[in-house]
Amino acid sequence: MTENQPAAAEVAYLPETIPPDNHGHTVAAWVTMTGIMVGALVSTAGVVVDGAFWMFWAGLVVCAGSVVVGGVLRGMGLGQR
Repeated sequence: MTENQPAAAEVAYLPETIPPDNHGHTVAAWVTMTGIMVGALVSTAGVVVDGAFWMFWAGLVVCAGSVVVGGVLRGMGLGQR
């Protein structure tokens, strides 16, 4: 091969992947997203209501708890593979 000739392209054979058949419509996904939405709503109310700063932190705890619960549900087989 000379300096002016490009190198031949190497062919890569990749294994086929199996596309998900549920597109995230699982129990784990629904529980997680519902918990995050409720937690965000509680946090928003805590910011708007005067003197309810504790409500802001409670909403964040709800969000974090729903992520943990969603992970547990996924580990139990109720989430996307």
